[in-house]
Amino acid sequence: MVTEREHLLIDCNHNVATLTFNRLEQHNAFDSALIKSLQAALDKFALDPTIRVVKINANGQYFCAGGDLKWFKNATQLSETENREDAALLARLLQTLNAFPKPTVAVIQGSAFGGGVGLIACCDIAIASQSASFALSEVKLGLVPATIAPYVLRAIGARQLRRFALTAQAFTADEAYHIGLIHTIVNDSLLDSTADALIAQLLKNGPIAMSTTKKLISDLFGTSSGELEKTAHLLAEIRVSSEAQEGLSAFFEKRAPSW
Repeated sequence: MVTEREHLLIDCNHNVATLTFNRLEQHNAFDSALIKSLQAALDKFALDPTIRVVKINANGQYFCAGGDLKWFKNATQLSETENREDAALLARLLQTLNAFPKPTVAVIQGSAFGGGVGLIACCDIAIASQSASFALSEVKLGLVPATIAPYVLRAIGARQLRRFALTAQAFTADEAYHIGLIHTIVNDSLLDSTADALIAQLLKNGPIAMSTTKKLISDLFGTSSGELEKTAHLLAEIRVSSEAQEGLSAFFEKRAPSW
């Protein structure tokens, strides 16, 4: 059965839950509603014994364009407390996905920017089409990759994170593979069949053993204390800063920012 929760399609079939971004007009960018839908789905499937693998994919030309810039720009209309709570939504979602007790597979068919890259880094396995592209583009807008940084750092290392977070330059699927962001690149026409084969392999394995293995790896190489709060607070502060608001205004007005 397929159900639609705003811009998130949810399909549960043969022990696999597939979460599909379907916010096409906004390039599958996160806003608070999409984040809450994803959070609710992950919370539900974490406790559902019939779900053994979660697959995350997208419709359209974009996998995920990161945070919705209108959502960021409107943060100035919130109180300080509301802004921090709103910014914490994405940080909490990423933490939930990173610590999810069952195998997670990201299937990337298009562009992934900012928070989309962070989401990929939180998944256990990432498969991308040859035509996929990636970018940590926050600094172009006066923003900072705050909530995603811990996960991207663990996926690609500090030197590569410095390079791509500071330059904001786009990079190809081949580059994403070589730096460790994704595990497999396939021809666009083979993306779905490759993902299906991988998921079939996961379903052959002991579910408790896989969950325990994930916890073992997390314990050996886990998150630091207070990480969620620190990154959420940084996002809340930076998105209402004068530089970020100028960058966002310039984007919507299709002009160069003042810097």
